[in-house]
Amino acid sequence: MSDLNLRRWLPRTGWPAPSAQVALAIGALAVGVLMARLPLEWAAIGLLVVVLAILTLIDPLAGLCAALILGPTKPLTDHFVPDLPFDFGQMALLATLGVWLLHMARRRTMRPPTSPLNLPLLAFIGVAALSLLNALSLGYGLKELIKWVQMLLVMWLVTERGKKGRWLIVLGALLFAGATEAGIGIWQSVLRGEGPEHFLITAGSDFYRAYGTFEQPNPYGGYLGLLTPLSAGLLLVALEKWGAPLWAMAEERHLLRVWQVAKTALNMRLAHLVGLAALSLLLLAALLLSWSRGAWLGFAAAALAMLMAWPRRTGAGLALAFGSVVAGVLMLRSNLIPAGIAARLTEFISSFQSFDVRGVNISPFNYALIERLAHWQAAQEMSRYHFWLGVGIGNYEPVYPAYALINWPFALGHAHNIYLNILAETGIIGLLAYAALWIGVLWHTWRVTRTTTGWQRGVAIGLFGSWAHLSIHHVVDNLYVANIHLAIGALLGVLNILILTGGDKSA
Repeated sequence: MSDLNLRRWLPRTGWPAPSAQVALAIGALAVGVLMARLPLEWAAIGLLVVVLAILTLIDPLAGLCAALILGPTKPLTDHFVPDLPFDFGQMALLATLGVWLLHMARRRTMRPPTSPLNLPLLAFIGVAALSLLNALSLGYGLKELIKWVQMLLVMWLVTERGKKGRWLIVLGALLFAGATEAGIGIWQSVLRGEGPEHFLITAGSDFYRAYGTFEQPNPYGGYLGLLTPLSAGLLLVALEKWGAPLWAMAEERHLLRVWQVAKTALNMRLAHLVGLAALSLLLLAALLLSWSRGAWLGFAAAALAMLMAWPRRTGAGLALAFGSVVAGVLMLRSNLIPAGIAARLTEFISSFQSFDVRGVNISPFNYALIERLAHWQAAQEMSRYHFWLGVGIGNYEPVYPAYALINWPFALGHAHNIYLNILAETGIIGLLAYAALWIGVLWHTWRVTRTTTGWQRGVAIGLFGSWAHLSIHHVVDNLYVANIHLAIGALLGVLNILILTGGDKSA
């Protein structure tokens, strides 16, 4: 419910006070005249903005959901509307944080929510801020540092406003945004029949790499890789509930009674099961069509993590994950995996035989991989000369020319390996703080998978898969781009609620 006391605006008769009536009448007249003079599409957008603004004033979670849905459109906005000072997702976030601040000021509770994640996250932000002492460009540094501050604030916002199950609204917004991106990507890849030539999956085909509103397939695949495990985790729990009546009744060995009881229970849960299965398949299909090796490897890690967390007994989970690895290796060696996917993965692994790419023959087939390794090498050189605090957070790009290899003079914006990027920008102290943060997140998520029940456990298992995906995908990329950090902050907020409530369904 809203923290705004609307009764202050209403006298005992239930009608607004005269001053409020005049203000509302003038506002409604102004909006009506403006909408009448605008084209239909702009009038619809204006009406939507007004509705969102009102909902955000009532509850900041509404504005946060808008920011999470609009966030992935940042690359598209930057491309088509470059003159805007902020993208739409950032605009919605700034308005939401402002309203949230007003709500807290009115209640006189300007205190951050309690969280076991506060200290490690604040510690990394502090080290990152300290690294700016070495920064060549303060602008680049502050831009990157603000992302981490926003991540912290979004986590606090979800924790503070998402109590009593209201965090499900945030989870729903994330899955809606993921499903929308997946639909756009599948259309781009399979149905549209045309696209950027360099995104062709195979020469002469009509299939292109999916990229959604991200304008690039790799962050697109990484974004879907964060959300697909959430849907899959809920699906695993739904499968448990769907099959529970069969297992329970089967123990009685009375087939007629088994069928009668199970039929009722299965019909009740079938709609949820089908819906979650459809959503999971949609997200997974789009992730595969991104043709992103990092996203594939990340999702493989996520799947193993979820299989490990699914059984209540840790030993059974480890056995299930190990069996899946063995099965995957056997399928790869038996040529049961499609040749295109197998070739893309194996050529990727073979390129890591040498970290030093100076003197390596460059061809159209290995260009992208060698370019990435060259940026890894540049990050390693930065850390060698700035061991303790790095070159300054966000400063990989401006200092890159001083460490670039001869054949690779142009920076890609980051090292395409978050661990080397963090090491280069914040030094060994920053890397240790970063590792402590995510080890803590993984540990707390694992504990939550042991204590929660029902659909909350499905969310916890999905979160464990999301962090596994993020950890592995970050070996070959940087996913703190295109407002993905807002989704990560929201997921940290969901995790925090599960930690603090201990899986209490009323929380």
